[in-house]
Amino acid sequence: MSIIVFALVSYLIGSISFAVIVSRAFALPDPRTYGSGNPGATNVLRTGRKAAAALTLVGDGAKGWLAVFIAQRLGDPATVELGMALAAIAAVVGHMYPLFFRFQGGKGVSTALGVLIALNIYLAAGAAATWIVMAVFFRISSLAALVSALFAPFFTLILFNAYHPYFWGAVVIALLLVWRHRTNIRNLLAGTEGRFGSGANGASKD
Repeated sequence: MSIIVFALVSYLIGSISFAVIVSRAFALPDPRTYGSGNPGATNVLRTGRKAAAALTLVGDGAKGWLAVFIAQRLGDPATVELGMALAAIAAVVGHMYPLFFRFQGGKGVSTALGVLIALNIYLAAGAAATWIVMAVFFRISSLAALVSALFAPFFTLILFNAYHPYFWGAVVIALLLVWRHRTNIRNLLAGTEGRFGSGANGASKD
């Protein structure tokens, strides 16, 4: 299969919004209509339904992993790493701008972790560990997400090199995450970004 086809399939997989689907299954409000308005696990958690939030988190991560896994299993060995990198980017873009939900998507953190797991487990572990350390010390989800996103390309350099498709995939995904967190960045600079448990401004982990 062509790497362009993999990218398209990955975008469509990424466009499946588990926040919306799970909310409907649990008879919860559309996550785009309350809190941060962000269809992701953190916003779903505001309903108090931890099971729904957990399913959203797992679903958004799993779809990222699945998109890259398909590209790995079915891709041409000569271009499989490039195909996997493009699939990773496309899945994250699909989550952020889902075709099936009027392009109103989440911020991509959970899906980004899913694609990193599929690309390389050590790369994913480094990014996840960075998120956890930042979250524990600062208790600001958006800050943890931004720092872990920016560190992901550096972890990729350690494991591979600057010419590897995974490195450029990690760079593009990091830039996408920064773009989607631009409101959070403004809040961080203004000192108004919420911490865990403090309200809507703290949401970003989706």
